[in-house]
Amino acid sequence: MKNLGDLSQSRLLIFGGCYSNLAATQAMRDVAIQLKLKPQQIICTGDLVAYCGEPVQVVDLIRDWGIHVLMGNCEESLGFEEPDCGCGFDQESVCSILSIGWYQYASRRMTTAQKDWMKSLPRLIEFQFQSFRFKIVHGSVVSINQFIFPSTSAETKLTQIKQADADVVIGGHSGIPFGQTFGDNTAGISAWLNSGVIGMPANDATTDGWYMLIDAKGSDIQASWHRLEYDASASKKSTKAAGMVEYAEALTTGLWPSMDILPAAEQGKQGQRLSVKPVNLSQIH
Repeated sequence: MKNLGDLSQSRLLIFGGCYSNLAATQAMRDVAIQLKLKPQQIICTGDLVAYCGEPVQVVDLIRDWGIHVLMGNCEESLGFEEPDCGCGFDQESVCSILSIGWYQYASRRMTTAQKDWMKSLPRLIEFQFQSFRFKIVHGSVVSINQFIFPSTSAETKLTQIKQADADVVIGGHSGIPFGQTFGDNTAGISAWLNSGVIGMPANDATTDGWYMLIDAKGSDIQASWHRLEYDASASKKSTKAAGMVEYAEALTTGLWPSMDILPAAEQGKQGQRLSVKPVNLSQIH
């Protein structure tokens, strides 16, 4: 676990899923520079390495940047030299079959120093923002590779928020940005947020990635989601050259090569341009 302390005076940038996409990661750093954010104000929810063609360069960029990084299942698997990515895909699914190619490609290229760094990453990051207790996990509170989507039951989310002893849980892994609050003013309100990912589109027929900002706006604390525009054609070229053809195509079509992991509700939204409304976290207290 890594405790970042009280970040109440900071604007926070949270993103995940670089997925070996160097152009997207460079674009994310450029946005942070434009926003005048210091590395200690930036948190990555993990999965630096996955579907695209430049894993070594992405890890080097993130390490040089000096931001906070959570261990994702990809860091866990690569760091400990596991036989597969540990993504949580069903063994016979298209996602599982496609993952073999990128995982072997990345594993052969990661240096010992990079793998050792991945092993050292925290599995949980926590911080305080005014009176709110935040916990950041990769998949879920109980599993590094559990998929939590917008349609995942409120009961599941609430149970895990309580287990985390948090007001707000921020997850990664699923690739779909969203924010939800639960409860009422009597019982207390809590929230589950997902920043989305930058290295793959959100299955909405656009080339954009997603990131999240947490801001103090007067007496309110707001989580807001933003599209990340970048040169997807450059990443498509390098990903295709690396042999991950299906993922290369997804970078410019904006559609995932498989929806095996998606619940029916999210499958039905494929190709529909995504819009994520800000969440006022001050409603929690």
